[in-house]
Amino acid sequence: MRADRAAGRPALPPPPLLLMLLLLLSRAAALHPSELFPYGQSRGDQLLQEGDDESSAAVKLTLSLRFYDAQFSDLYVGTNGIISTQDFPRETQYVDDDFPTDFPAIAPFLADIDTSGGRGRVLYRQDTSPAVLGLAANYVRTGFPLSGAHFTPTHAFLATWEQVGAYEEAKRGAPPSGELNTFQAVLASDESDTYALFLYPANGLQFFGTRPKESYNVQLQLPARVGFCRGEVDDLNRQGPYFSLTSTEQSVKNLYQHSNLGIPGVWAFHIGSTSPLDNVRPATVGGVLSKARPWAPLGQSFSHAVALEDDYTQDTLDEYDENEEEIEYPPSEPAEASNGHSAIDVSLGGRISAPDSDLASPVPRSASRGGPETEASPLDPHAEERRPQGETNAPDLKQRVESSQQPGTRVPAPPETEGESPAPPGEAPPPSLEGGAGPADQDALPAHPGGEAALPNYPGPDHAPHLGHRRQVVGVEDDISSNTEVFTYNAANKETCEHNHERCSRHAFCTDYATGFCCHCQSRFYGNGKHCLPEGAPHRVNGKVSGHLLVGHTPVHFTDVDLHAYVVGNDGRAYTAISHIPQPAAQALLPLTPIGGLFGWLFALEKPGWENGFSLTGATFIHDVEVTFYPGEERVRITQTAEGLDPENYLSIKTNIQGQVPYIPANFSAHMAPYKELYHHADSAVTSTSTRTYSLMSGAINQTQSYRIHQNITYQVCRHAPRHWAVPVTQQLNVDRVFALYSDEEKVLRFAVTNQIGPVEGDSEPTPVNPCYDGSHTCATTARCHPATGVDYTCECASGYQGDGRSCVDVNECATGFHRCGPNSVCVNLLGSYRCECRSGYEFADDRHTCISITPPPNPCENGRHNCAPASQARCIHHGDGSFSCACLPGYAGDGHRCTDVDECSENRCHPLATCSNTPGSFSCRCQPGYYGDGFQCTPEPTQRPRTVCERWRESLLEHYGGTPRDDQYVPQCDDLGHFTPLQCHGKSDFCWCVDQDGREVQGTRSQPGITPACIPTVAPPTSRPTPRPDVTPPPVGTFLLYAQGQQIGHLPLNGTRLQKDMAKTLLSLHGSIVVGIDYDCRERMVYWTDVAGRTISRASLEPGAEPEMVINSGLISPEGLAIDHFRRTMYWTDSGLDKIERARLDGSERRALFHTDLVNPRAIAVDPIQGNLYWTDWNREAPKIEMSSLDGENRRILVNKDIGLPNGLTFDPFSKLLCWADAGTKKLECILPDGTGRRVIQSNLNYPFNIVSYADHFYHTDWRRDGVIAVNRDTGQFTDEYLPEQRSHLYGITAVYPYCPGRK
Repeated sequence: MRADRAAGRPALPPPPLLLMLLLLLSRAAALHPSELFPYGQSRGDQLLQEGDDESSAAVKLTLSLRFYDAQFSDLYVGTNGIISTQDFPRETQYVDDDFPTDFPAIAPFLADIDTSGGRGRVLYRQDTSPAVLGLAANYVRTGFPLSGAHFTPTHAFLATWEQVGAYEEAKRGAPPSGELNTFQAVLASDESDTYALFLYPANGLQFFGTRPKESYNVQLQLPARVGFCRGEVDDLNRQGPYFSLTSTEQSVKNLYQHSNLGIPGVWAFHIGSTSPLDNVRPATVGGVLSKARPWAPLGQSFSHAVALEDDYTQDTLDEYDENEEEIEYPPSEPAEASNGHSAIDVSLGGRISAPDSDLASPVPRSASRGGPETEASPLDPHAEERRPQGETNAPDLKQRVESSQQPGTRVPAPPETEGESPAPPGEAPPPSLEGGAGPADQDALPAHPGGEAALPNYPGPDHAPHLGHRRQVVGVEDDISSNTEVFTYNAANKETCEHNHERCSRHAFCTDYATGFCCHCQSRFYGNGKHCLPEGAPHRVNGKVSGHLLVGHTPVHFTDVDLHAYVVGNDGRAYTAISHIPQPAAQALLPLTPIGGLFGWLFALEKPGWENGFSLTGATFIHDVEVTFYPGEERVRITQTAEGLDPENYLSIKTNIQGQVPYIPANFSAHMAPYKELYHHADSAVTSTSTRTYSLMSGAINQTQSYRIHQNITYQVCRHAPRHWAVPVTQQLNVDRVFALYSDEEKVLRFAVTNQIGPVEGDSEPTPVNPCYDGSHTCATTARCHPATGVDYTCECASGYQGDGRSCVDVNECATGFHRCGPNSVCVNLLGSYRCECRSGYEFADDRHTCISITPPPNPCENGRHNCAPASQARCIHHGDGSFSCACLPGYAGDGHRCTDVDECSENRCHPLATCSNTPGSFSCRCQPGYYGDGFQCTPEPTQRPRTVCERWRESLLEHYGGTPRDDQYVPQCDDLGHFTPLQCHGKSDFCWCVDQDGREVQGTRSQPGITPACIPTVAPPTSRPTPRPDVTPPPVGTFLLYAQGQQIGHLPLNGTRLQKDMAKTLLSLHGSIVVGIDYDCRERMVYWTDVAGRTISRASLEPGAEPEMVINSGLISPEGLAIDHFRRTMYWTDSGLDKIERARLDGSERRALFHTDLVNPRAIAVDPIQGNLYWTDWNREAPKIEMSSLDGENRRILVNKDIGLPNGLTFDPFSKLLCWADAGTKKLECILPDGTGRRVIQSNLNYPFNIVSYADHFYHTDWRRDGVIAVNRDTGQFTDEYLPEQRSHLYGITAVYPYCPGRK
């Protein structure tokens, strides 16, 4: 086949320099409304019917649209800012819920939108006009400059929501809100791909969320959802992948202020392809999505909202622009964002993505290739275990490298030990190992000081590579037999493929030789056998960079900043980006292109018969570099340690930079001309020495400087295989298009080089080059180019792809059965490959393909194999690994293994005028006759009645006994009214008798010890009790939770701290109400609640037969939070409609307002009866805060106003004395002491909490996203349990009911 090098070839991507400059441009101006795609009925748009929950008829698409991995021929447009491939369910089934949805969804602004009464309109149409298709293509190519460079859409679908409003409940005399939104979605398709564009013009978003209809009176907005959902994917209703862009109000605001392709308000996404698309891929050119991860259906949720949470400035962005959509969203382990620049990843997972199907590929290779991987030499397999600590197989690193062109060459090995000190700064730089000037040296500066013809190693932190089990890293003579100390042969210990094949790459085969085994890459793969990469696929590198530099005379240090590289193999381009190096160091490192040049050498474009670095080294090697700058002779050392391939076949590498570099002012840029370098190959090392010149430019200033560079690359080779192939002793690396750029705005240092490796060349006239070797072929980017005669060539799809070479699509190995995943494993298809994952309860065997069963460690707390005290006294805490700990329950003391009852009465917890009764795990207090109260507070009866005969006699005897009677002395027993109790006993003995109402003994009733007489009360009890109301179910005795769920109050028992979900039931049905706030009076066993629908506060006793009673029914608008002070018989509540906090007696009397100023949205309220403090939250969106005061409203002050968002829930724990709150804005559960100290985060990954209560060592909160009760351990912060009522609707307030009143400590 002859290459058509002119008309028949699609346009190539822009040159790297132009591309990189484009990527570094500052953000453009905001999108003007006139810059939306043209729309209107005159353009052919259809108009959606006005209403609150309308959907269009099915729009039959001219060209089927690809969404994820499927094709759809119909689209539906909904009022609520959403497009789907099927008709919508009722809005109550999806509008207020978080992603994912149960149906396919494309959501530019999913919220409860209402266009009734002419409030805006929704328009939609198909379009094939050149103007629309051209504009869509330009946006896609801008956002996806590599994979979308040739995207030419043939069809577009446009939907526009113009000046639409949020749903509002009609209010008499109140006009509708003037906050209206305008936004647009465009779906552009060709036969193989679909891209989505979301456009938000300046001032186009005036509201950012809507209120749920079922709880509209509660002033709480749910932020709009933006993103994509695949929906349920099979008959098992398994959830498909989804992609979420927003989760908070701030992230919605940022939609029109930011972008992922450099134009504020414009967002681009790749949403469907003929090649499998694990998830939606966002553009990342100049955008803010590079920190986020999507979700794939493997058990983890995903949200890109983290990238939109903050009010971004440029220095918070950390993207690798050259890689645009290549940002990886691995469906494996969820990554956690770390604090500080040193740990900010490009994609939270720290990886660059698998390639799009049309990315460039390397040139082809004519046969199976790649050197064998170094495996263990046939030493005693236990020798390494017996070796003394610190001793290794590596020879002394102080050995020098002689010229590699001489016989008997010795090369340096990877370092023997870590942390070895570098050579003294004054050591002279070694001269060229070539022994003369090569092509790059002919215009070099005058000769520099000489020295030994060798390049020493300069190990630094983390210098040694990660090596496999019992593998040696050595520097050896070419003649192996001359180094018998290292290589000895013992047939008894020979390692064979039978037991070691898993140490080869899965794309390699294992071969046994006389002295051991070696690995060799299969056909269509290359590498060293241990690590094999597919030919015809781009490659990616991830790593960390640390440095200790002297920039001029200023010390600069940085640790573990991110490095990402992307290599286009078909033309040898290598792009490297390093994030957040301090500015002085980043500017000074501009000339040091060897940092990124390593990747150019590794994956260089190969001329016929020549091999790049990865074919030799594989993915474990050490790259040592010494650079000496002139004229100042500053010296810097760079050590790059490759640590293998990760599961996505990304090369992992650590870089350490130490030494001194010349200072370069911030306004200077560095430029380097193309150059050539000679690389000399020995048995397990590659060396190179050259001089490079560079220019520093600023305006009219142009300074030329240079540096001398010595490079040494050491790696492993397999010595068992015959030397049937050989690398030429010297190869030449041609480096072109060298760029170094630093963006202070983005804090990113970038290098770009284009590399080709081949024979040593002179300066003769260039000869025609086959397109396979210069990258000008027209093969698919996932195809290999096979050169023929002259400039002819053929194309063959790379491994894992199929097609004619001009067009290649991914082979789904999982669907076709061409995979090696064993039983109990799951095959996951990847672009060009696949991977195996074990099912739950299984783990990989040594072959990494077979999954074997794993037995989870036993749970001693469940099987009873623990030694904790009985469950009535202690709880057993399982730590997940078979271990446990014990803790005594409240009311008991001990180590959890032995718990004894705490005698609270001995601690004087009751009032001095009260009687204390100790019970197992608890106690009770009762005021003495003549006083009233709950036992913790006792006050004299308001009107003192005359003392009765019983009371006078009792007082007389007590005075006679000296105040405290002996156990055998009689004291009359009187009831609360002073009457004689029917049963009287002699002290604490069993001698008892009955008395009449005058205290006279009833003859014949005196008992013998151990027998209590049956005494008849003087007043007969009622013959029957009232029957309970049918809608009230009295709860049993014990601790339980009460929660408000709209029109009912639910009852959820606790067993210790675990939710007894099977015993949950409805306690009280209140039709027509919306119960929000709820609390409990432990003294009278009465539950109180607020009703925002009825605008009332009511209560009901938990005793059988109790009727609900309205306490306050006037002067309320939106009563929400409620708190009961059972000591003072007082209740407190917030009213977010009146912006007021009030209090009243529990019967509704003595009502007064405590605060009515400086309140915007008061919600939660809590009381500390012991210390006499009142706490409340105000979720004012502009200035949220938590305040406190005394119970009388004195000493009002702000307790928390930093780092909070929507503090919905608040609770005070009387035992730990902690005030804790649940924040729906920050998603955190936090606690603080009442004095403002000791603030700490308990849990930072809540969904949408509404209210919270504490009990023992747990928190229980209601959640609007889950519509349930969630349990969180206070000590560990872990989610321990969840209860989702069968009837799904929002839950509001929650409170805990104790079997006793919490008292003083």
